[in-house]
Amino acid sequence: MLRLYGPRLAAATLLLDTLKAIPAVLAAKLLTLPIWLQGIVGLAVLLGHSYPLWHGFRGGKAVASAFGVLLVLVPSVALLSAVCWSLLAWRLRTAAVASLISALIAPLACLWLAPAYVGVVSGFSVLVLTRHGLNIRRLRRGEEPNLHD
Repeated sequence: MLRLYGPRLAAATLLLDTLKAIPAVLAAKLLTLPIWLQGIVGLAVLLGHSYPLWHGFRGGKAVASAFGVLLVLVPSVALLSAVCWSLLAWRLRTAAVASLISALIAPLACLWLAPAYVGVVSGFSVLVLTRHGLNIRRLRRGEEPNLHD
């Protein structure tokens, strides 16, 4: 969104995608469901965002929704991932690379900050990485567009 439509629409999309991920996961957390079940709820949220029925099963890459899910389940990991994404996007000028590296960093940060959630966060990261397949192919060919200044 940032690269295609600019900072205003990207910020609105980030906010809405983050907020729509929170209610179901927050309910699972408040009900003190087991961590694996909280993870299933979070995964369902991410899959619903990535493959929405009302858009012909074509949706987003799950980065912003993953941020909302992580914000509820492991806030420290969410905030660290967001800082990493911001710094990487600013320095590398490529949203896809920032998203991919942040998705790889999240489970490692979880090892340190919230070890009980490593499996769950790793699953979320796999989904985000999988959703970026086209970006990865463009990066390999040197065709991934940079963010505008």
